[in-house]
Amino acid sequence: MKKKPVFYTELAYVLGIVILALGTALMERADFGMSMVVAPAYLLHLKLSQYLPFFSFGMSEYVFQAFLLILISLVMGKFKGSYIFSFLTAMIYGIALDFLMGLVALLPGGFPWQVAYILGMVISSTGVALLFHTYIPVEAYELFVKEISQKYSAPIGKVKTIYDCCSCILGIGLSFLFFGFGVFVGVKWGTVVCAVVNGWLIGNISKFLENRFAFQDALSLRKKLR
Repeated sequence: MKKKPVFYTELAYVLGIVILALGTALMERADFGMSMVVAPAYLLHLKLSQYLPFFSFGMSEYVFQAFLLILISLVMGKFKGSYIFSFLTAMIYGIALDFLMGLVALLPGGFPWQVAYILGMVISSTGVALLFHTYIPVEAYELFVKEISQKYSAPIGKVKTIYDCCSCILGIGLSFLFFGFGVFVGVKWGTVVCAVVNGWLIGNISKFLENRFAFQDALSLRKKLR
């Protein structure tokens, strides 16, 4: 049997964050609806930035994820030290997101944004799939799915789909609360499509990566970051 090439988990962490931020930036610029995962944080950003102009999308991400980490602790019945590192990951992702949104904003107005949105959705799913293959604490979004999947021995793709649908409902609720009943801001048809196919995409991309690469640690930090 042919030996698979090694894909270091630390590299999966770095690439996962950058790729996920790029995909989110493309979807935000296309304006067909944010991913249901980030929709609540995006709506929080839109609302609070009306009063606090400095409150960026990236900042909103790690503020919202701080609350989500508290929820994870309650669901799991304990607080792990790794949750602190997860918040640091959220901060790194937030900074990368603000930077890449600035770059994507430079793309011309005539850019085929329908294609960009679909591409952004696939890119985001790839980023999440990579983050699921690292021992370094990931963002609260992925951490919640990973923890629940491991605790109940449930397929990660199915857990992800359920979480995405719940997040989509929350996004719709916040849109109505912040901008009026029946007003869909940040949550559009693209959000619904993401909620349905994102878990499936991540599951299949994960299988694709696992079939072609052997994920291994380059550093001996796994036990220290648990």
